[in-house]
Amino acid sequence: MSMNEIEAKVRELRELQALIEEAQQEAEAIKDTIKAQMGEAEELRAGEYKITWKPVTTSRIDTTALKKALPDVAQAFTRETTTRRFCVA
Repeated sequence: MSMNEIEAKVRELRELQALIEEAQQEAEAIKDTIKAQMGEAEELRAGEYKITWKPVTTSRIDTTALKKALPDVAQAFTRETTTRRFCVA
């Protein structure tokens, strides 16, 4: 693939990413409107659709506090991984 072809592909990629971002923003705005309508209700039925908005509780380890309190334990259970990040600037 020539540099001109790569440049054209990158341009197309950026245009598509902009469209995706715009669509995601529109979707979030619609979700916010529905959530506002729901108020404190956890479930709403609209025709054939069942909409739920329920609280979810999760538990996570505070790694910063763990590293401060028990650095040896934190180090023993720390796993390093390597990935490749694709970025167009």
